[in-house]
Amino acid sequence: MPTATAPYKVIANDFTAKIKSGELKPGDKLPTTRQIADEYGVSMNTAYRAMSLLHDRELITGQPGRGTYVAERSEP
Repeated sequence: MPTATAPYKVIANDFTAKIKSGELKPGDKLPTTRQIADEYGVSMNTAYRAMSLLHDRELITGQPGRGTYVAERSEP
């Protein structure tokens, strides 16, 4: 029996796909954690975990007091 993917991973994978496809570009501002929670129908904690995973993947960067943005791509 297949195991369901954790909601925070679904959200993180959705944003990862949008970033990799170019739908979200470096420097684009992301929605707030509250907006993500509302959009996906999850708790704030789940949305925060998704954003933390994206940060760990180095796909986003936070700017205190300004928001969260798609990170600049580092080309090899």
